[in-house]
Amino acid sequence: MLKTVKFELKTTSTSRGQFTISLTGDIDLYTAPELKTELHRLIEAGATRIVIDLTSATFIDSTTLGVLLGALKRFRPTGGELVLVCSDPNIRRIFEITLLDRVFPIFETLASAGAPSSAS
Repeated sequence: MLKTVKFELKTTSTSRGQFTISLTGDIDLYTAPELKTELHRLIEAGATRIVIDLTSATFIDSTTLGVLLGALKRFRPTGGELVLVCSDPNIRRIFEITLLDRVFPIFETLASAGAPSSAS
């Protein structure tokens, strides 16, 4: 029997205007709207840099990719930076296949992305 990981979204303010959104579990058609809402909230609140931490994500789908692209489209005109942290080769492969690894800066760790790791 497969163990299911419950979806969780946690936002941490790392410094003025900079945030880390840590995602756990599957980010798909059912959970991506929560990510979209949080991204829009941060962008409208004046965020300058958002790090999406996919380290604990177990799956992403095309809905997630659409949410990330939509946020980037809203964020770039304001000079905002959206970066991803992904160490899972299977999830990273999705970005490579769709050529989105050319659109989003993708880092292996929070430290390499310039974000402090969250104390869990």
